[in-house]
Amino acid sequence: MPPALPSPGEGDPALARWIRRELAAEPPRVPSLIVTVWGDALVPHGGAAWLATLIRLLGAFGVNERAVRTGIFRIARDGWLAAEPVGRRSRYRLTPDGEERFARAFHRVYDAPFEPWDGEWEAVVAHGEGIGPATRRHLRDELAWAGFAAFAPGVHLRPARRDGAPARIVESLGVERAVTGFDARDASDAGLSTLAARAETVYALPALAGDYRRFLARFSGVARAFRERSGPDPAQAFAIRTLLVHAYRRVRLRDPQLPREVLPPDWPGADAYTLCRDFYRVAQPLAETHLAAAFEAEGESLPPAQPAFYRRFAGAI
Repeated sequence: MPPALPSPGEGDPALARWIRRELAAEPPRVPSLIVTVWGDALVPHGGAAWLATLIRLLGAFGVNERAVRTGIFRIARDGWLAAEPVGRRSRYRLTPDGEERFARAFHRVYDAPFEPWDGEWEAVVAHGEGIGPATRRHLRDELAWAGFAAFAPGVHLRPARRDGAPARIVESLGVERAVTGFDARDASDAGLSTLAARAETVYALPALAGDYRRFLARFSGVARAFRERSGPDPAQAFAIRTLLVHAYRRVRLRDPQLPREVLPPDWPGADAYTLCRDFYRVAQPLAETHLAAAFEAEGESLPPAQPAFYRRFAGAI
């Protein structure tokens, strides 16, 4: 077992109690926590680390060596990471597929909400012929990831972004002949229901809003306490930042990230984003110090952060 790093329990007592309570109340699944640590902390520094470094980092969350080994084996088996044996040690780095997956996911986590919208909708219609049930499900899931919702059987719409995602998805599945895409606008007839009016139901926005409010209730207090305390240490900064991003990404990745015009006026997603952005900015120097210590314990320096790291949360860090 690699020697432990300083524990989050050794800094500010109140923050240490919060970390213990949070881990006891909602212990994160180990593979999912590894994905968070890799995407949030390691990808900006090249996306590679010794297994022993990861074991040290996850020890702060009460995860033992065996659980880390099992979790990273599963992630590697799924094609996200590749192992590079060096003598008796193992170094893991992102595969090309893993790089793409992390980029897609964490781009959504850190992006600011409410992109400008011109009122148009993108539509993707899957025809009954030429597409089997499994491919249809895969198409639906990929479109949902890109912000589409099924407004009717086989009819998927989203506020227009024009990022080329529908064409890439359809081409990757080889269903070009079975899918039609076009742009649309709400009819001007006042007697007809608008797509925007249906968005709350189709996108299940009340349930998503509830998840955002629970996130705010969990983390608002500790974020405020962290800013006010004089004694948070690097281990605590890293632990709280990781737990916050872990919880936030699990909600944000289910958020279709609709434009402001389609959302309820009291949408809590904006407050959740602000909380994450502000805490990240305050905790970043200490959290990076803890990460550097984990690398140094294995005899290497933490690689410099890539420029994309400083563009997170609209460049707030």
